[in-house]
Amino acid sequence: MELIPVLDLLRGQAVHARRGARQKYQPVQSALLPGRVGDAVALARAYHTMMGSWRCYVADLDAIEGWAPQTKLIHALADPEHGFGEGLIVDGGVTTPRGAESMLEAGASMLAVGLETLRGFAELRSIVECVGGDRVIFSLDLLDGRPIQRRTGRVASEEAVVIELAARAADAGVAAVLVLDLAHVGAESGPRNLELIDGLKRLLGVPVYAGGGVRSIDDIELLEEVGCDAVLVASAIHNGTIGPPGKDAGPPARRRYRS
Repeated sequence: MELIPVLDLLRGQAVHARRGARQKYQPVQSALLPGRVGDAVALARAYHTMMGSWRCYVADLDAIEGWAPQTKLIHALADPEHGFGEGLIVDGGVTTPRGAESMLEAGASMLAVGLETLRGFAELRSIVECVGGDRVIFSLDLLDGRPIQRRTGRVASEEAVVIELAARAADAGVAAVLVLDLAHVGAESGPRNLELIDGLKRLLGVPVYAGGGVRSIDDIELLEEVGCDAVLVASAIHNGTIGPPGKDAGPPARRRYRS
């Protein structure tokens, strides 16, 4: 199982995402870099050099909210000497092939295309056809298990609806599906949607990732038991519960997850 550290970007700073209430997000104070509050490039570099991560998930909250993408900052994060380098998975609110190309040109290695901002699955398919499915992850954006679709309103929470959305994304040719529950991001509430992840893993035939609520290595093991291939982690890194190899709170023998 892969641990993927997360950077949430808002108005040029790294912020600490909590429960999807973006208007309340504050610059992040991370145990990984004490004293470097909100420094996105420095934190990205620490993810690469200290955590040993080979991929980093970046959420451009400005772009997701409909503002201009933070392409200059993405470019700085992709700098191999001062930033993270290659391996950025960027959710930049992409809805068109041209937008996808622009984000890749800015330095993203892969794109996360989110249900929250997607107009329809025909758009997702056109993005996949333009840049290649191996460079696209579908983010199944949820709020307490309910799909989030900004343009159409939230749909019913029946599991069949959620599974259908994920299946349509897999049929469009994406490389993986990310189950991201915003209600549990930064909440340290433990992983949710375990049955859903298990079902998607059995059904879709593509890797399934998870994000939201991870507190510790124990939570990661729960996700691994249901077949999760990768997990997004932020709060547990910032509070020091999960740290660089050999320095996390769990016994060293349990540090078998690759960043």
